[in-house]
Amino acid sequence: MENSTPSSSVSTSKIDDLFAKIGISKGILYMLFAIFCFAIMNLIVKMLPHIPAMEIILFRSSVSFVICVIGLKMQKVKGLGTNKKILFLRGLFGGMALFLFFTTIQNIPLASAITLHYLSPIFTAIIAWLILGERLVPLQWLFFLISFIGVTMVKGFDERVDTIYFVMAIAAAFLAGCAYNCIRKLKTSEHPLMVILYFPLVTLPIASLYCIFYEWTMPVGIDWLYLLLIGILTQIAQLYMTKAYQVEEAAKVASVSYTGIVYALGFGFLFFHEVFNIYVAIGIGLMLLGVILNVTFKSKNKEITELDDKILDR
Repeated sequence: MENSTPSSSVSTSKIDDLFAKIGISKGILYMLFAIFCFAIMNLIVKMLPHIPAMEIILFRSSVSFVICVIGLKMQKVKGLGTNKKILFLRGLFGGMALFLFFTTIQNIPLASAITLHYLSPIFTAIIAWLILGERLVPLQWLFFLISFIGVTMVKGFDERVDTIYFVMAIAAAFLAGCAYNCIRKLKTSEHPLMVILYFPLVTLPIASLYCIFYEWTMPVGIDWLYLLLIGILTQIAQLYMTKAYQVEEAAKVASVSYTGIVYALGFGFLFFHEVFNIYVAIGIGLMLLGVILNVTFKSKNKEITELDDKILDR
């Protein structure tokens, strides 16, 4: 036991030295790995068009539920949280968002579905402004406008983006924004695993009833492996995304997260022969530009505000 700590320190030091030689911080590498896991998960969902989206969520939630319960028991967290109303809403909004997101992945080009879902930070900011009273400056509205110009270009110049799935994609991003605001409300009162637990806790009963009474397709062969991988990859991605935010500046991590569009474009082309005309490509670029500018500006503005507060305190 006495030798475990020095050995661990040496091992950690070697890893840190390796990261330093590569020129990439540990937090960025964590986020890149998380985004890669999410990208593979999205690819697998796209490869299961014959499995209903709600059924995929059923399997995903089952895996997440087991992992969360084991984790909470290991950390000796008892009960079902303190702010059950917000926890329930977090699970409900998150489940609805994921159902719509998976449905759009299965029915429109992968890159379009992923990019439209990246609008969720904009909806998060607008909802926080309306409900939580968080401040928005005029420049942020310009960034929002840039993104929504991109949205109209993607819808207007890509015939594969059917109106119903386009609306679903926007609704998924909006509901994800609602879920993120719930998570923000819970960050100081609930254990992180408890917040995650409420996703399967809410979605499992709903998904089960949906599959029993409305739509169920029996997985065949490799489908079972794919469904298991969706659940496992999601948990791994969430873990490393959390670790990334713990060791790196939020603005840097958030910006790296948008590299997921590169995977979406690549996987869409390689596996589904998806190509885009120049106008759709510009639209995708504008959507991402507006979101990244907003995230970066918001982080920098927060840093300036905190610095001003410190100066005033002195």
